Amino acid sequence: MKLTKHILMLFVLLTAVSCDNVLDKQPLDKLQGENLFSNPEGVKLYMANLYYQLPIEDFTFFRQGFNWNTGDPNNGGFAPAMITDEAVHTEFGDFIGNDDFQWWDQGYKLIRDTNILIDIIPTLDVTEDETKALVGESAFIRAYAYFALVKRYGGVPLITAVQKYEGDVEALKVPRSTEKETWDFVLKECDVAIANLADSWPGGERRATKWVAYALKSRAALHAASLAKYSERAPISGTAVDQKLVGIEKSAAADYYKAAIDASEAIINSGKFALYKPTPASPEEAAENYRKLFEDPNIAPTETIFIKGFARPGAGTGHNYGIWYQPNQTANGWPHPGRMNPTLDLIDAYESYTNPGQNAPIATTVAGNDVNDYNGFDPAKNYKRYDDPAGIYKDKDARLWATAILPGTPWKGQKIIIQAGFVKPDGNAQLFGGDPIKVGGTTIYPYGAADRTQYSGFDTWGGNNTRTGVSFKKFLNEGVNVAPGWNQTVSDWADFRYAEILLNYAEAIVESGTGTAAKGAQALNDIRRRAGHTKNIPLTIDNVIRERRVELAFENKRFWDLVRRREYHTLFNNRVRHALIPVLDLRVTPAKYIFIRQNIARLNPSTFDYKQYYRYIPGIGSNGLVQNPQY
Repeated sequence: MKLTKHILMLFVLLTAVSCDNVLDKQPLDKLQGENLFSNPEGVKLYMANLYYQLPIEDFTFFRQGFNWNTGDPNNGGFAPAMITDEAVHTEFGDFIGNDDFQWWDQGYKLIRDTNILIDIIPTLDVTEDETKALVGESAFIRAYAYFALVKRYGGVPLITAVQKYEGDVEALKVPRSTEKETWDFVLKECDVAIANLADSWPGGERRATKWVAYALKSRAALHAASLAKYSERAPISGTAVDQKLVGIEKSAAADYYKAAIDASEAIINSGKFALYKPTPASPEEAAENYRKLFEDPNIAPTETIFIKGFARPGAGTGHNYGIWYQPNQTANGWPHPGRMNPTLDLIDAYESYTNPGQNAPIATTVAGNDVNDYNGFDPAKNYKRYDDPAGIYKDKDARLWATAILPGTPWKGQKIIIQAGFVKPDGNAQLFGGDPIKVGGTTIYPYGAADRTQYSGFDTWGGNNTRTGVSFKKFLNEGVNVAPGWNQTVSDWADFRYAEILLNYAEAIVESGTGTAAKGAQALNDIRRRAGHTKNIPLTIDNVIRERRVELAFENKRFWDLVRRREYHTLFNNRVRHALIPVLDLRVTPAKYIFIRQNIARLNPSTFDYKQYYRYIPGIGSNGLVQNPQY
């Protein structure tokens, strides 16, 4: 039986009892949980609940927390990508706040539930192999939980056994460990999982394996290594710093990079994993392969190391990407679609095929010297003109075409119209609204069509239309019209995939100056080859980071990449993000499209404060913990 089915069984059970978690109704640490653990199905149900609580940053991960898909999860369609340089929200423009991305109480609940199982494993009447598997899975889950905590808070209390209240509250208070001790604990738990887990599950269940544990170790070790190497980019001070509760000595970076290299190499050398369709015949084929990989990651069993399934439409089992992020024209009755708007800042990072190994910012003028000009339309400029509004993207990396819906391209049988206005025959621009005009007997509409249901750009009505010049595609299913209701999308999420491991490996090699540089370069270029590139580029940190941006776009990695490398405060210092505006130029016959680089409309500048590299610790009045700096 698949783990997903166990999760559903447990969910039904918990819902039938009450809105609270039934596992909290009786003190399982007193072994009144014998009924639950007395048979294999009970253990599987308990394990399913632990997996359900895993802090997987998937379709249901928002700044409010995890598994945000029960009941009416109305967060307005806000996603973590929208506080990075990947995207903005169609309507809202707020930035990260102190209460965002907290996971303290929920984290320690998962740790307590896991410790209950760990404590009881020696008493279970199961085989030796089953015991090893339970030990390994429990260690993996605990490592995952502490990884989510340490990357948010720094050093945290390490609680490794079930706490029992015996009349003394003070005895239950556990001080914070140092940040380094906490990272070391995460990696140690990964090692326990690796040593005890098998290569796979007999029935193909979506549960942790040896390779999933290696993947977690690869990700966590790289994060710790980056913090050690780059913390000095954002110096902070205070009691937590003095006690080493936050911050890691630079000298620790080497060991963490080695751990990342070793964990990644174990996966690479296993021979069990490979990129999905690694040698496309053309960029067009590469784009379609990449799109399908995220439409349904189950088609790529050698690339997807760990998948979280969304079993059926409904509360707790589906998600909302299919309603929030469709372009307006394919909303299928949902009143507020089109809310994920990829930025020009991201689009500029995609390479071109004619000049590989470089960012390829889009030049909109014949002179090509406007890539840093965001001042809007200038009638004196000699703009490049296009018959096809997607023509300006023609040479761009295939993954852009698979990640974003570009103006004038088809989606679900419709041509997606994204237009910000027009330049009148007299040379005056009419942008972002106004009345239609007639030219040569033809009516020209500012947004490209007469009716609001027939276009997907720039009209502010309902907050439904992109304001960056492109709409969103990655993860969406082109063959499914999602019902206009909550949690109706059931595409699965690839939590760990082989491409990330290759990128972790390449970054750890180039940042540490150790390992085999040729193998790191091969890992980097294998990913680019899958995207249709035929020319290799050298292994440099700039090339690796650019590749992470485009390969892992919208997979909720960019936020943490900016955090771990201490780059957020530099990139977001009164930062304004940018759009590429398609405009119909009526100064020529027939009319053609021109493009304008400009600041995104109705969006305030954003600034990332040093203190936001760590979240504040809640409840210090009662738990007695040292607070993080500047909170």
